Amino acid sequence: MDNSKAHWVRRAPRDDFTSFIRKVLGTVDPGACYQQSKHINLIAEYLEAARRGKVTRLIINLPPRSLKSICVSVAWPAWLLGHEPRSRIIAASYSAPLALKHSLDCRLVMQSPWYRELFPDAVLARDQNEKQKFVTTQRGYRFATSVGGSLTGEGGNYLIIDDPLNAEQAMHAHHRDHVNRWFDHTFASRLDDKKKGVIVLVMQRLHVRDLSGYLLEKGGWQHVCLPAVAPGFMRLDYGRVKYARREGSILHPEREDAALIERAKIELGSAAFAAQYQQQPQPESGAMVRPWWLVRYEKAPLAFERVVQSWDTAIKSGEQHDASVCLTFGELEGRSYLVDACCARVEYPELRRLFMHLASRWQPQAILIEDRASGQQLLQDMRREGTLPLIPCQSRHDKITRFAAISAMIEAGRLLLPVQASWLADFEAELFSFPAGRHDDHVDALTQYLDWVRCRNWQYMRIRGFK
Repeated sequence: MDNSKAHWVRRAPRDDFTSFIRKVLGTVDPGACYQQSKHINLIAEYLEAARRGKVTRLIINLPPRSLKSICVSVAWPAWLLGHEPRSRIIAASYSAPLALKHSLDCRLVMQSPWYRELFPDAVLARDQNEKQKFVTTQRGYRFATSVGGSLTGEGGNYLIIDDPLNAEQAMHAHHRDHVNRWFDHTFASRLDDKKKGVIVLVMQRLHVRDLSGYLLEKGGWQHVCLPAVAPGFMRLDYGRVKYARREGSILHPEREDAALIERAKIELGSAAFAAQYQQQPQPESGAMVRPWWLVRYEKAPLAFERVVQSWDTAIKSGEQHDASVCLTFGELEGRSYLVDACCARVEYPELRRLFMHLASRWQPQAILIEDRASGQQLLQDMRREGTLPLIPCQSRHDKITRFAAISAMIEAGRLLLPVQASWLADFEAELFSFPAGRHDDHVDALTQYLDWVRCRNWQYMRIRGFK
């Protein structure tokens, strides 16, 4: 290699942001294989335009695992401070641990030998070099915070928001509204210069009223929208980057090919996939399950690999109160056949007798019971019998969040219902009206079972090494 070419190779990361991103990834994740993609070039072009003041409000929407945080939250702040060590940067994420991780990665880059060689003026001050905030000797800094975290006394000329919501939070209006109000009343007010200051939001879409949707509706933002699969012909030209995608083309096939995209669609379900991968969140339509998702069977198999019962127990009897429900499933070849649904509003002594009767009738290999209220009492009593395969279950989230997590399994055809059964109408009435229906006892028992199946399968994959 001649001297001029060697000099260009050494200087390229200083003069070309895409080359800089490659170096950053090699520093924060040494085992990763960097695979260049046009979408990274496009993001780099927009971020460099923001550094030069040509763009002051920028929204970037793209699928998970697309190097968005490396580009925007790690590489870009280091790039900004390298070119202008007086830059003042505030970066926020939905949680403090995530915000601190990005901050530590950025600091690791700035302390690396190659970075110090490229940017000798971007020296971190010894008197303030912390996880949350590190400062250059020229008094520029990167400050990390979480959505809703304290920003008292902090200001910047670059504000970054990376994933202001996670998928669970986005399902709840009060979380979405909290983020939107925080942006308007707290975060945006931290700009030192309202005219020239830059705000960049990068996230996967999660809901029509997430922060991206809220800001796009208000207007005034440059929008870079990169779906995993092009819904039609797309031309994305900006600056030096001329980027065209034909219908059906995959954003970054070297990292996530068609088979992996299809798997993600099955695992997430169509609604979550449309939002997170396609950046097209669907308006809420009420019910969380569509009738055409359900697979039917005329006759149940003669034998199952496993029989499992799932109990949702009520505290009180009477029509005005919730019922106690036991769903019985037969498992075969990765699919769950609902073979019985028993619903009763009874006092505890009768509930205990019903429990013993159904266990004797179906001989299950596992009986799931929520470990609270009357379920807790039932667990204690049945443990004294010493022979039943009891599994206590704990609710980790609210009903809607739990059901959303397992709805993709229903859409993927993992749940089979009979064509006819005396209990089928009541079960379907609750299922199709959830979460707006009057009762949800069948849904609670179903959610408990499918969540148990999902966690059981995940643990098996981890044991087998399929991570």
